[in-house]
Amino acid sequence: MQRNPELTVRPLAGLPMFATGMSIAQAICASLEAEGDQFRDGDILVVAQKIVSKVEGRTRDLAGFSASEEARELSRVAGRDPRMMQAILEESSQILRGTSAAVIAAHRTGHVLANAGIDASNVDGAAEGRVLLWPLDPDASARALRAELRKTSEVRVGVVIADSMGRAWRIGTLGNAIGCAGLTVLEDRRGTGTDLYGRTLQATVIAIADSIAAMAALAMGEGAEGTPVALVRGCARWVTAEDGPGAISGLRPIAQDMFR
Repeated sequence: MQRNPELTVRPLAGLPMFATGMSIAQAICASLEAEGDQFRDGDILVVAQKIVSKVEGRTRDLAGFSASEEARELSRVAGRDPRMMQAILEESSQILRGTSAAVIAAHRTGHVLANAGIDASNVDGAAEGRVLLWPLDPDASARALRAELRKTSEVRVGVVIADSMGRAWRIGTLGNAIGCAGLTVLEDRRGTGTDLYGRTLQATVIAIADSIAAMAALAMGEGAEGTPVALVRGCARWVTAEDGPGAISGLRPIAQDMFR
């Protein structure tokens, strides 16, 4: 019987309030140094999407969006600010459904989620209509952060950019990988692994990056904890030398989509 690794996850303390142009990598390294720690081979840094968006200048004021007729129609259906609807439209490739609870959109990166990932929680100025958009390319953001982190260490380090999303037919949100570098996104065990009775696995594809993001989200918290980065250890077997294809490789192709 194969023994599973012992996994540990801890949020990093002492991180600043991030703003445009700041270095997440430098803040992470300073936090580790303050704790008397350093990177180990196979470490994974899970970083909240919000701080990546903030340092990349993805904050927007709704006053800057001019509502189109499509946005106004969506506003009537969803009962939401038409300027917010315009922001969602501009960040989306397709609107799947609009209700008073949420607008379900296919983000231009391919991820399907509520409101195209646009959020106002933990955003300074939200009361005045300020919102935060996703990074332009979350996988590219993960690769850039990994490259900067590797300047301080020669060990293999993986990076996951995570955001909380809802799930079809389930209540509540779960941490998901929206950007990834240096980590196996999917472990395909079909035809290679076996169950306890030696039966060859037929349908098992494990969402490694999403599983790590979900675990880290519990440690980081969703509210005023102020801990937007978590260090995960015990997953070295999934950390890769190359950046890899990114989180986008974990999206189901439209041809296999059973809901659209």
